Amino acid sequence: MNPGEAFAWMLIGHALADYPLQGDWLSKAKNPTLALVPGEVIWPGALLAHAAIHAGAVKLATGSWALAACEFVAHAAIDLWKCRGGLSYNGDQAAHLLCKIAWAVSLS
Repeated sequence: MNPGEAFAWMLIGHALADYPLQGDWLSKAKNPTLALVPGEVIWPGALLAHAAIHAGAVKLATGSWALAACEFVAHAAIDLWKCRGGLSYNGDQAAHLLCKIAWAVSLS
């Protein structure tokens, strides 16, 4: 698969992983500023699960475990930054897009 095709598949994977595969509950559960389950800290597991879904999408799109690992780390860091108020929704999406561009360029 060429880098352009991989990029297109990564965008499709991102759309699936950030919307229908995330849902309202996971969107809230990954946020360390929300106490979704009183008395329990659930955000690390939820955030890592969400990042793993994205990493899986990148693996499927690129065939690369290394890029999947990069996506896992980057996606978790970007989402944590957003949840803590450091990024807007659009800033978050732009950061994810830049990562996908970087992954695609690395394939060429």
